[in-house]
Amino acid sequence: MARKLRVQYPGAIYHVMNRGDHSEVIFRDDKDPQLFLATLAGAAEKTDWQIHALCLMSNHFHLVLETPRGNLAEGMKWLLGRIVADELRQRRWSKDELAMLPKAHPEKLKIAQRLRAETTLSLKWISDHLHMGATAYLGNCLRSANPSTNVRN
Repeated sequence: MARKLRVQYPGAIYHVMNRGDHSEVIFRDDKDPQLFLATLAGAAEKTDWQIHALCLMSNHFHLVLETPRGNLAEGMKWLLGRIVADELRQRRWSKDELAMLPKAHPEKLKIAQRLRAETTLSLKWISDHLHMGATAYLGNCLRSANPSTNVRN
């Protein structure tokens, strides 16, 4: 069951939390938190967010932020979507090259696994942006790769 839509309005203050799927580690080394902070700074600049507090843990993060423009959802999509762009950059892939790779390419599957573990992005979003076919197909690929997890949309 999907959660209720978050009420958004200019000047709202939110406590935002994002946990790794099944409490998995999301910051794997010393570079990951630095990359996250740089990406968060970019999101704050793009959206005019004011970050009042943050806490980075190995398997989740907390933010207290203010949205002068009432754009929390837009900013969170951008922030979490940057993970895909960062992964593509690390692999030196363009979006066109990503689309040309087979749906179940092992590297695409690694990115999808990381997104499911580290974000709250839906399987549909991941499938669409990584060009991995139908949502059900991606769910089956993720379950096959790690049978102990319960992959849901």
